Amino acid sequence: MKIAIVCYPTFGGSGVVATELGIALSKRGHEIHFITYKQPVRLEYLTHKIHYHEVIVPEYPLFHYQPYELALSSKLVTTIKQHKIDVLHVHYAIPHAYAGFMAKQMLLEEGIDIPMMTTLHGTDITLVGSHSFYKPAVTFSINKSEVVTSVSQNLKEDTLKMFSIEKEINVVPNFIEFKQQLFENHECQRHLMARPDEKIILHISNLRPVKRIADVVKIFERIQQKVKSKLIIIGDGPDREYASILAHELGIRDKILFLGKSNEIERILCMSDLFLLPSEKESFGLAALEAMSFKVPVISTNTGGLPEVNAHGVSGFLSNVGEIDEMANNAIDILSDEKKLAQFKEQAFENAKQFDIDLIVPMYEKLYQQMIT
Repeated sequence: MKIAIVCYPTFGGSGVVATELGIALSKRGHEIHFITYKQPVRLEYLTHKIHYHEVIVPEYPLFHYQPYELALSSKLVTTIKQHKIDVLHVHYAIPHAYAGFMAKQMLLEEGIDIPMMTTLHGTDITLVGSHSFYKPAVTFSINKSEVVTSVSQNLKEDTLKMFSIEKEINVVPNFIEFKQQLFENHECQRHLMARPDEKIILHISNLRPVKRIADVVKIFERIQQKVKSKLIIIGDGPDREYASILAHELGIRDKILFLGKSNEIERILCMSDLFLLPSEKESFGLAALEAMSFKVPVISTNTGGLPEVNAHGVSGFLSNVGEIDEMANNAIDILSDEKKLAQFKEQAFENAKQFDIDLIVPMYEKLYQQMIT
């Protein structure tokens, strides 16, 4: 099949998933065309099976905000015609599904009926879609897609509660490509980040308020009172400065490393002992899954799709949002016992296997086939 993929080309979960999906599909013999305003961050190479088409938005002084949806829909029309695309797969309802529908309508005028799949990732529903002025466009875009998928059962339920959806929503979870070779061949070099007697605790996010970065710092402050440890925070966002100030106030700033946006996530996961994710809301919890795939147990909240990823008492522990003391105690319980830590590391890895990319990608392929037959 020839599949066009529209996504955000950023470090965010939806962009990573869309890019990894396209790469995996290309390895299975499909021809993939990424259509977005910048080459996706995880798309490190282009081949005869992987193509990138840049959406250029000309600047015009009349527009306060440049009309990206217009430029995207026009680029979709030309790309679909030129490369004879079989399936259009857009990630995020707004603006991608909206632009996709406009492209579909233009192509119908020329006798081309291109089926469109829309994958809901969370922010398009829980944040963008919940604003009343977006609801008509989100509802319309979802209902005009031939196939709709969501990355978790929880997100499906939220979507059905918030919108008048007439389409069946298929749950196709996010996935991970396992890197077992890192355990076997790659020296994790823990000494670069911590002393031999220190545990390494990790948090990765865009440091927005919904991620509750203050809770990360407060949980760590309690952990390090009982367990010698270092905290590594990867990512950048509006709450980074506040987290640093809070760490200073708690007297633990010297025990925290803020690494910003990083392309070395796998190396750091390889050396980590525990992952903290005390989020207010997670539609899936891709960062938690990625940690588990590197044998890192997860201490998280039980919100959104996290219980579908992090098995309580198996791959880590779940707590209510804001239960800082409970999360810290669960972390201390794991980290204080080397035998228990080793057990949780293996259990996290085994639990993550159900999200192996080789199990999930065929679910998308099956839906693609249904769309074109």
